[in-house]
Amino acid sequence: MKILGAILAGGGSTRFGSDKALAILDGKPLLAHVAEALAAQVDTLVVCGRIWPGLETVADRPAADLGPLGGLCGALLHANATGHDAVLTAGCDVLPIPFDLCRRLGTAPAYIAGQPLFALWPASLGATLEQRLRESDDRSIRSWITFSGARAVALDLPLHNFNTPADLADYPGAGGRTR
Repeated sequence: MKILGAILAGGGSTRFGSDKALAILDGKPLLAHVAEALAAQVDTLVVCGRIWPGLETVADRPAADLGPLGGLCGALLHANATGHDAVLTAGCDVLPIPFDLCRRLGTAPAYIAGQPLFALWPASLGATLEQRLRESDDRSIRSWITFSGARAVALDLPLHNFNTPADLADYPGAGGRTR
């Protein structure tokens, strides 16, 4: 199975107060940590919703500013057009990424319980999601999960979502190495 990795990174970081994808942890931006962890698990890696050096950018679909579902839709359509079977997604603001995330998720569609941006989606769902986004104002990832029949997978590893600078500073792996 050919897997496209997609980092969902188009948010406004309003609670963080600055661009959290660029927040520094252990000398590198959060997005770089996520890219490094995902790259080892996929055939191709892209970033959705922003330009990032060394990675192909995939635009939100069917339009900009649709939240995570716009990024997911862009990734699914890109995957389908480039011969990928599935898309492994992760947000740019959650660590650690399990080294075997794809294996843990198993058969698509599936997502990590409590962290719905960590998911494995069949590329074939792209057109369905695009149509849904064109016809509905519901941009909820949870609503899409229900609609798509994705199943929740429990993870025995605590994931840390960085919504504020304090969240980053308190991260066990930070050891005071944040900026």
